[in-house]
Amino acid sequence: MSPRRPDRRSEPAAKAVLQAALDLCQEIGYAKLSIEGIASRAGVGKNTIYRWWPSKGAVLLDGLLGVWGQSAPFPATGDVVADLKTQMKAAARNLATSPVGEHYRALIGEAQHDPALAEALRERLIRPMMVRAAERIELAKQQGQIRADVDAELATELLYGPVYHRWLLTQRAPEAVRIDTLVDTAFAGLGGGPDNRGGPAAQPDTASTDDRSLRLTPLEVRRVTCTGSGEPDTAEGRV
Repeated sequence: MSPRRPDRRSEPAAKAVLQAALDLCQEIGYAKLSIEGIASRAGVGKNTIYRWWPSKGAVLLDGLLGVWGQSAPFPATGDVVADLKTQMKAAARNLATSPVGEHYRALIGEAQHDPALAEALRERLIRPMMVRAAERIELAKQQGQIRADVDAELATELLYGPVYHRWLLTQRAPEAVRIDTLVDTAFAGLGGGPDNRGGPAAQPDTASTDDRSLRLTPLEVRRVTCTGSGEPDTAEGRV
């Protein structure tokens, strides 16, 4: 359920309200943002805003949605690894260098005690982003670049989770080289990396106990030599 109330509203006035919310949030921060301030900046009445949105968070979410989709498009060049790296780097740059990241962090904080905003944020922003990424992964599965048994939603969480975890907890978005490493590491298991292209599986260590002397540590070798035993002296209290 969206907190937005788009009944018979003036689109020019609504655009002015959304831009005012974005500008003010960047200038003074979300904590000082108010419906009164937004109304004054946009040149509309406070009651006009309340007819269309129930809270300042709902206004800011609509403003953020207007710029988010333009900021990190999802390419589909045929190379899923390259496409993911391109999109994730663009998303990380936006989180780190544009007001988008500041607004998003403010909304996540506000959503912790505003259930209506939390649902709107999840359904209107987070879920669509997850769906686009999962669709790209599904396409890669069809093209044989990812294992057929990989769950696309789980793979999306595996790839994007570290980006937002780092950004939310440390306020630092990952650098480009870190994203390259993240994607390459993930695809080593997903089936698209250079280390997982049908090579032979690793074989378990089947060496017999008679070969243990070949793997003794120097300390164990000295103990074997001193005791004359065929087994290393590793009894408790002798280490």
